[in-house]
Amino acid sequence: MSVLVGKKAPAFRAQAVINGSEIVDNFSLEDYINNKYVVFFFYPADFTFVCPTELIAFQQKLKEFEDRNTEVVAASTDSAVSHWKWLNTPKNNGGIQGVTYPIVADHSLTISMAYDVLAGEFVTDEEGKPEFKGSPEAYRGLFLIDKKGIVRHQVVNDMPLGRSVDEILRVIDALQFTEEYGEVCPADWHKGDKALTATQEGIAEYLSEK
Repeated sequence: MSVLVGKKAPAFRAQAVINGSEIVDNFSLEDYINNKYVVFFFYPADFTFVCPTELIAFQQKLKEFEDRNTEVVAASTDSAVSHWKWLNTPKNNGGIQGVTYPIVADHSLTISMAYDVLAGEFVTDEEGKPEFKGSPEAYRGLFLIDKKGIVRHQVVNDMPLGRSVDEILRVIDALQFTEEYGEVCPADWHKGDKALTATQEGIAEYLSEK
């Protein structure tokens, strides 16, 4: 599994569904550079079980991301048409109707491979022909990308393990705090908590108060 933290987020252009209903071509995260933070997360597949709980959870707290100048973007290896159908299916029928943030269609698998979250891989068979081994779906990868397009945080869960939306909000707060004040955030730091200076004196003072 690649570690992308500290590196430029892999660029791509692909189809996506925006505003819950509109299929667009050439969607790109690069359109947010210099203006927005981005939470870019992968999920395995449309019309599944854990996935709608995550996508709806992000939608329910979308205002909190917007208040942090952060865009939420999802992606899976399904087609844009599949995304559109899922977005237009009511929740009581297993759909995610009401989700408005972009959902990228990585039907070619290239974006999942670039972010190294694809569950399978292309290999060469005995005759030298390429074939796919494993599952053509993405693990639950999540990447926090800053306004310069650099990945600052990543987490990858196996498919049965849903993620915490509150945790990614906490990490955004920590990143923005460090950028503004130059201090560092200790374990379990939340907005409003005391941070510390990255010195021996700073850590000694912080620990002495615990």
